[in-house]
Amino acid sequence: MTVGTTATTTSALGAFTQLRGYLNDQILGQDNLVERLLVALLADGHLLVEGPPGLAKTRAIKALAQGLDCDFQRLQFTPDMLPADLTGSDIYRPEEGGFHFQRGPLFHNLILADEINRAPAKVQSALLEAMAERQISVGAATYPLPRLFLVMATQNPIEHEGTYPLPEAQLDRFMLHTLVDYPDRATTLRIMELARREALEARELSPPTSKLSQDIVFSARREVLELTLADSVAEYIAALVEATRSPDKYSAKLAEWLRWGASPRAAIAMERGARALAWLDGRDYVSPDDVQAVAPDALRHRLLLDYTAQARGITARDCVAELLRQVPAP
Repeated sequence: MTVGTTATTTSALGAFTQLRGYLNDQILGQDNLVERLLVALLADGHLLVEGPPGLAKTRAIKALAQGLDCDFQRLQFTPDMLPADLTGSDIYRPEEGGFHFQRGPLFHNLILADEINRAPAKVQSALLEAMAERQISVGAATYPLPRLFLVMATQNPIEHEGTYPLPEAQLDRFMLHTLVDYPDRATTLRIMELARREALEARELSPPTSKLSQDIVFSARREVLELTLADSVAEYIAALVEATRSPDKYSAKLAEWLRWGASPRAAIAMERGARALAWLDGRDYVSPDDVQAVAPDALRHRLLLDYTAQARGITARDCVAELLRQVPAP
């Protein structure tokens, strides 16, 4: 790296380290979720978060919006939602004698798609275009979305009544699928104390000392893409994805469990995610450990398991663990 690049890296990394500290102070016991949010932000991807109610999923994206110089919109998905509720629609204005496009809530930087699987297929398709193409189509017109655009969608794994499972095409658009679980007893006590303090102060989140500008985010993204990725590590990523498509070459278990493998987007997600993890760790190179750390979240929603494997209780997590065991790391 040049001297100028190193100085920029130090400045951007310091700002992200400060943001990470703020998020960890506001979202207790969910360090992995905080890290995955930052990875998605650095890699210009979207995040699907799954976990029981009350585990700070909504609070996490709100805190990220507080720490960034950007705008935020929460969308509660329901079965009666229409695509126009997301995209906006053409409104007739009699005084002008014509139609005017009224922008919908997707025209914001950070979007929380709460309980995304409660919306019908037409609504999910409208969100798919926004996530994939960074644009909205209404009638014959197309409108670009903001340059900084991140969707964090949530799913509740407990309640399935009145839900519409996300199609594989939309699942594939999410860079990462992160699972969140309950905090331990000590963390629960800290959460209780934090909630008490916030009630006394009559506010949900403490404001950060400073907000991270969008220019720093874009600068950090360039630095992430410039990290050194050895050919052997790139080959390792490609081998992991290839093993999901030709599992019989690697493991009899995988051949029995997997019905459909991962797309090239999985390789891109692992590469970008591994780069972001290395950058957040202050390194200028990507290691196989970075790939292994991000692989479960990059692969679990892209693997289609055989029905018999599902009946036996085999999960995507089991498949990824077997992949990491069978595919040799450099």
